Amino acid sequence: RRARDGKLSMAEMQGGTFTISNGGVYGSLMSSPILNPPQSGILGMHKIQDRPMVINGEIKIRPMMYLALSYDHRVVDGKGAVTFLVRVKEALEDPRRLLMDL
Repeated sequence: RRARDGKLSMAEMQGGTFTISNGGVYGSLMSSPILNPPQSGILGMHKIQDRPMVINGEIKIRPMMYLALSYDHRVVDGKGAVTFLVRVKEALEDPRRLLMDL
């Protein structure tokens, strides 16, 4: 509740281990997020924009968003990080998957 009310102290907002950076709300199309110690990972989410895609041999316009994941290899294995990124992508493409726990 204190966070929602904007009453957290600076000490209470430090020392996070994972950050989601949403530059898309400012129009950012792509970036490479940089870890801020002691974080072990940061996910950059960018602006959703219509882009052409080839689907079944036809060009279709689809809303697309770039995701960028940076992580500390001393803490996180690459396979686990990429698996996490694929799960985020799948959940964004079809949010029903979250409810069905697929």
